[in-house]
Amino acid sequence: MEKNYIKTRPKTVIDITRIVTIHYYEFGQSFVFNGESHDFWEMVYVDKGSVAVRRDNEEEFILTQGNVLFHKPNEFHAIRAHESSPNFFVISFVSSSMAMVNFERFEASLDKVHKSLVSEIIKEAEKCYVIPKNETELKKLIRQKNPPLGSEQLIKSYLELLLIYLMRTKKKTQDIPVLQHDEHEPLISAIKEYILSRCQENIRIDEICRAFGYSKSFLSRFFKEHTGESLASYANKMKINKAKELLRNSNMNITQISLLLSFENPQYFARAFKRQCGMTPTEWRRRAHV
Repeated sequence: MEKNYIKTRPKTVIDITRIVTIHYYEFGQSFVFNGESHDFWEMVYVDKGSVAVRRDNEEEFILTQGNVLFHKPNEFHAIRAHESSPNFFVISFVSSSMAMVNFERFEASLDKVHKSLVSEIIKEAEKCYVIPKNETELKKLIRQKNPPLGSEQLIKSYLELLLIYLMRTKKKTQDIPVLQHDEHEPLISAIKEYILSRCQENIRIDEICRAFGYSKSFLSRFFKEHTGESLASYANKMKINKAKELLRNSNMNITQISLLLSFENPQYFARAFKRQCGMTPTEWRRRAHV
């Protein structure tokens, strides 16, 4: 008799899709890196001594031995030696997993388990990639000849494990849904439904982000990546679509529709409508009733 087995697809919290660079630095007290920004994540772990780090326009802060921090994509960052000859590990990588929002402005002190994972990443990296010592301009990883089987996959796996363990120990981890690569659509649909249900209100992006439990920077980027338009643009489009419906199917005048849809005033409503439709609300109503 055939048994009906159910195959469960494991949920993925963090998925690293690319490793960009891996560095292990041993610098003197005069070391200074004036800074850069790039479109991928970066993790910095201090193995010895201390460094001074600056992000965007913030003041410098000090990372000491055993500390780790993350730079989110497009965040300017600079680093220099601080009263020591520091050793530090840097790995940059690509991940579009929503849980990565946990690592925006993230700093922590690593415990033994975390440090062991960092150590394993470094060991595997040295086996499978050519990593020039103290090379700050490294732009591409070069594979070693005949690296151990699975070494690159182990780097990915160890890094994903490290991130998951850090999320578990983070005191204020956000309650983030775990989505597979092909499961972004339910969240997009939920956001669209939320906006549509409130198109008569003065919709604020901050309110949308709070409703779904994400930071403004993350949710705005996520929505734009998967729809091609911004949250504000989509919300405005839904308002105008509702205005079209009212112009076609009701006897409300322009002022009444403007008030119902929470536009600042009828003049602003008319300008917004014309930007999207190429004609004024009055012209559109006339054509709709032809």
